[in-house]
Formats: sequence, C-alpha cells, structure tokens
Amino acid sequence: MHALFRARRALQLALTTNAIRPWSGHRISIPAFVAGWLTSELAPQLLALTAADTAAHLARHRRASDPAGLAAAAASAGGLAALIASAHRARGVVDTALTDALGPDHRPAAGERAPDDVATPWGRLAFPFRMDTRGVERERDLAYAPGGRRFLLDVYRPSEPGAGRPVLLQVHGGAWMTGSKNEQGVPLMLHMARRGWICVAINYPLSPRSRWPEHIVAAKRALAWIREHIAEYGGDPSFVVTTGGSAGGHLASLLALTPNDPAFQPGFTGSDTSVQGCVPHYGVYDFAATSGSRTSAARMRGLLARFVMGPAPTHEDYVAASPLDRTTDAAPPFFVIHGDQDSLVPVREARRFVDALRAVSPQPVAYAEIPGAQHAFDLFPSIRSAHVVDGVERFLEWLHRRHTGRSARPSDRRASGEAGPAAAAPPR
Repeated sequence: MHALFRARRALQLALTTNAIRPWSGHRISIPAFVAGWLTSELAPQLLALTAADTAAHLARHRRASDPAGLAAAAASAGGLAALIASAHRARGVVDTALTDALGPDHRPAAGERAPDDVATPWGRLAFPFRMDTRGVERERDLAYAPGGRRFLLDVYRPSEPGAGRPVLLQVHGGAWMTGSKNEQGVPLMLHMARRGWICVAINYPLSPRSRWPEHIVAAKRALAWIREHIAEYGGDPSFVVTTGGSAGGHLASLLALTPNDPAFQPGFTGSDTSVQGCVPHYGVYDFAATSGSRTSAARMRGLLARFVMGPAPTHEDYVAASPLDRTTDAAPPFFVIHGDQDSLVPVREARRFVDALRAVSPQPVAYAEIPGAQHAFDLFPSIRSAHVVDGVERFLEWLHRRHTGRSARPSDRRASGEAGPAAAAPPR
C-alpha cells in the first residue's frame, strides 16, 4: 500500500513539475504539452485529489505512514497551489493588455455586466468538461460549400430571437491535419452567444489529403457564406470578427491579413472576405521561418513540407501563407493571446508577430502573454480560461461599439478616427 501511494504521489509531482516548467526537447514536446495542459487547467481538482489521497493514507497508516510519499504529496500540493495562483494572474494580465491597447475607457460601464460574468466559475470546476449551453441554440452541419463534412459549419445563437447581431467566426486548430468544429472554441462561443453574438464554427479540408492553400480557401468560402446568409440567423454580415487556436489561429490571422486576396479566392473573387477584427490564440505565425527561429525552421522543413504544403513548394509559397510576412497597415484590430509555457508554439513567435503588426498597423494590437498557460489552455472551462474569455468578450464588445458608433468614450472616438486629424493614434 505504501508503494502505491508513493507511486501516485511521485507521478503527480512529476506532472506538476512539468506544468510549472515544461520538459524541453523537440521529441517530447507533445507529451510535455498534453501533461502540462491538463495538469495546469485541472490544478484545483488535482489538488483536491492529492489532499483526499493523502488524508486517506494517513487515516489507514497513522503510525506507519510513508515519509517519502508524504513529502511528494506536500511538494505536489505546493506546486498545484502555485499553478492555481498563476491561473488567477491571467485576469490582471488580460486587463493590462486591453488597457494598454484600447485605453482605460474600454471597460463596460458599471451595471452593464452581471457580477458572475467576471467571477471564477467555481461551481463548474467540479465538472470541467461539461459545457454550459443554457440560453444558446445550435444549428448543426450547415453546408457552406460543396464537398461533404469538411465543408460544414455550426451556428451558435441566443435562444431569444433578434437581428443585426455581431458575428464571431471560429476556426479550429489541429496542425492543419486533425480537429473539427465540435472540439475547440466552445466555451468562448457559448459565452458570446449568451451575450447576444452569433458564433460560427467551421470545418475545413485537412492535410495530408488536402494541401495548402485549400485550408485558407475553405475558410474564405465560409466567410463568403456568412456575408450572404448570416442575416437569416440573426447576424450582421457587415461585422465579422475571426478567432481560432493554433493552426486555427494561423488561419484566422491570415484571414484578417489577406482580405479579398484573389490567390485565396478562386472562383469567388467578388466576395468580401474582410473581417473587422481578429483574436488568435496560441497561433502559428512564422510559416516561412522568416524570424530565423530553429523551431519555425524545423516545422517548415518537417510538418509543413511533408504533410501540409502542396508538391514542390517554393519559399514564396511559405511567405504567402505566413502571417508574420503578411502584416500590413490595412490590418484590422488584433488581440493576440499566447501562453508563456507553450511547448508546441514557442511564445517568442507570438511576440515577433505582435512587434511586426505594431510596427505597421495604426489599429490597436493588444497582446496578452498568459502566465502558466500551455498550448490549448482554453479548450474547457477553467480558472485561467474563464479570465481569458472575459477579456476576449471585452475586446469584442469594444470593437462592436466602435463599429456601431454607440460609444462616446474618447478612446473609442480616437481609434475610429472621429476625433479629427489632431487626434493621437490609438495606443498599442
């Protein structure tokens, strides 16, 4: 019995250590990500299990408890407590990022939000993988283009009917080879749909069966479908913001940076594929390894060359697909989100992308580097993801207020150009 207890506590300590400081090395990046992601986001639950397991051990073996196992339990509990504290810091980091980019007046006025909108969802932590679908209707498997299930989308909308609602387009990740509209971005979409938004989650063709640029072409076809049909579901086709994580963050960013690009719109060049904002999460931005990063170069020579790109891709093909190389002064507002413990897409890639955007774009570029966050930290409700979702809501609502002209706040007027030629550029 001592050996089993010691083994459980040693395993938990190893997982906790990896979550605090992920194991390094290309070959173990995926195991480090999976273990670190689950441990970080489930730290409250794991702390409770550690306490319960330790209490049960002490109750059974009061006079002959296992010192090594107890020491591992104590160290693990301390590490898990540190992870929980780190998750709570996301709130301040997000708030600072938005204040720096949008100004202090970006926050909703007093009384516009219920107190539980910004509270840690302690009640939901007991069932972290269960999504709260109250007040939301979901239209499933709508075809946005011919071609089968990879060209289907879902529409999330408030249960109460309405019209002219802002639209959020969610693009899933999965290394351009896996994933579906059912798996990612769901907490954010449910949250925003309850607050009056129309959210659209899309599938798109996957590699290696499909090759670049079929992925971005499909995303643009979905955007063209939104322009044509979203009013039927209560949405405003003139206001669409895009979001996505990992490969979805890459595609969402490229959507925002290549509006109406004919190279990505074969047969539908007349469709408007511009967006009014972009919120990429832990995205891939350095597709062409322009930064000189060894990680980006290894990804380009390995995953992208072997499975994603078409036959005999040129350097120009990689550049055309790279958000880092497509930054422009016509870019819409961005809110870039990345975890500082990401094992799959190093955080320095996001920093370089943000620097490149800020160097050319007059629009706000907010950047939140989330402490303790691994890749895919927002897949299910957690302390950290709740604070990030809250921040994304504030950014989206700020964009929509500016679009509709409903806000008279000075920072909003400056960002929309209403303050006249003497107005300062929006803070970034």
